Amino acid sequence: MTAIVETDRSRLSVLQAMLHGSVPLESMAALGEHIAATPQEFAIVIGPSVAVDDAAVFAQWARVHKPDLGVILLRETVDAHALSTALRSGMREVVESRDLAGLTTAVSRARAVSTAISQTMEDETQAAAQAAATAALSEAQARAEAAREEAERPTGQMVTVFSTKGGVGKSLMAANIAVSLADQGSSVCIVDLDVNNGDIAIMLQLTPMRTLNDLAAFHGEIDVDAIETLVTPYSKTLGVVAAPVHLDSPDQATNEDIAKLLDLLVRVYDYVVVDTSGVFDDHALTALDRTDTLVLVGTLDIPALKGLKLATQTLELLNFPREKWRFVLNRADAKVGLSTDEYESTLGLKADCSLVSSREVLTAVNRGEPLVRAYASHPNSKAIKAFASSIAGAARAAQEEPDADGKSRSSANRFRLRKA
Repeated sequence: MTAIVETDRSRLSVLQAMLHGSVPLESMAALGEHIAATPQEFAIVIGPSVAVDDAAVFAQWARVHKPDLGVILLRETVDAHALSTALRSGMREVVESRDLAGLTTAVSRARAVSTAISQTMEDETQAAAQAAATAALSEAQARAEAAREEAERPTGQMVTVFSTKGGVGKSLMAANIAVSLADQGSSVCIVDLDVNNGDIAIMLQLTPMRTLNDLAAFHGEIDVDAIETLVTPYSKTLGVVAAPVHLDSPDQATNEDIAKLLDLLVRVYDYVVVDTSGVFDDHALTALDRTDTLVLVGTLDIPALKGLKLATQTLELLNFPREKWRFVLNRADAKVGLSTDEYESTLGLKADCSLVSSREVLTAVNRGEPLVRAYASHPNSKAIKAFASSIAGAARAAQEEPDADGKSRSSANRFRLRKA
């Protein structure tokens, strides 16, 4: 639609006849009312009777507030003053009032420009709306991802007991550390990753209905319900995921199954105590990669010292932080020509817990009872309980200490192969 502003009624009638369907307006005030009532207007023709300065004021307003509105100025004579004023104020064209063809062409061009500008503005509005919607969606997704990560962040601590030599009391320590933590009020799960010679179930006098190899039946879909079927309860606060009973089982848990199990357990239990096979196999490495505290166990003899020395060298190669190591020296009172000081000096570790030789230890094992319960006042029991308390204290301190992102530290992916 086109509006014509002309204060001379006779000229206004002539101009309206020249532009069929146009709206006649007799004043600039009427033009303001028309624009307010007709926001889709695309062209305004200002007649020769309207002062050029008044036309310039309106054109300047339209240039800012309605850039799609074309202002066409009609003059009896197109002079330099009219052209310069039109150029400065942002009018589209200046046409002689007697030039019917020029006026019609100017209005057509104004329509085309208005359509293009309106389409551009609409596209920009849609693009802005789309960008805002995309930003809002991205922000919502980021919040959801942050909430998911927070929900999946490990709340428990993993304690892995390791030794490369058998018979040093590794499983004994794993079972009694777990029982000690449970007796302190924490929820604890023992995972026996010694798939060939696991003894945790025997040491706690348990007959498990499900073992580690039953993970294979879930085909990687391991959740809390799956855990409930795998864990054999020992007490209200202690459960066991037992090692396989039959070595020739056709279904065996994969390393990925073990990883998913451990990741879920540390979100369910306060502590997950892992008993390993004594070699750096895939299962052991999976546990070590998630471990908060590594308990190394040895006895006062040269073969055990050699095995532990090789183990510590391997751990350093794997870049496992030494501040996470704990060393337990079993049978530390043995008179075998090797002193505790010599042992610690060669190994490069001070014993965090020392146990003495005692027949009560084997008696408790043979009866299927934890030493810390069967002989609660025994020196070894007191030492293990104190050791478990120190692990719990260190775990609480680690949880309260924020990481670089301001979040509590988690244990995932804590070591990698050291670069050459």
